[in-house]
Amino acid sequence: SGIVVVCQQARSQLQNRELAMQMLRTKLYDIELAKRQQDVASKRKTMVSTGDRSAKIRTYNYPQGRITDHRINYTIYNLDAFMNGDIQGVIDQLIVSENAERMKDAEI
Repeated sequence: SGIVVVCQQARSQLQNRELAMQMLRTKLYDIELAKRQQDVASKRKTMVSTGDRSAKIRTYNYPQGRITDHRINYTIYNLDAFMNGDIQGVIDQLIVSENAERMKDAEI
């Protein structure tokens, strides 16, 4: 890890070594915790929208009878059914996309 810990609190070398190992464990834990918190913060930051018009979630094109969900690049060509409550296809695609994203995050 490249981290150096020095401990000369006790007279015994064994006690100093144990104290140094505890200090090293604490430092390594703090570094790992900070890295994970930074990863979570960066993921949250990417989830927050800027409010731009270009950051839209879904487009409803009434003349063509088309709906496009821009988060998952999924297009439906049955606008009437969707507006009447038949949204299960979009929900299924969102679930598939979320599961794929979780698997990708788990591999990292």
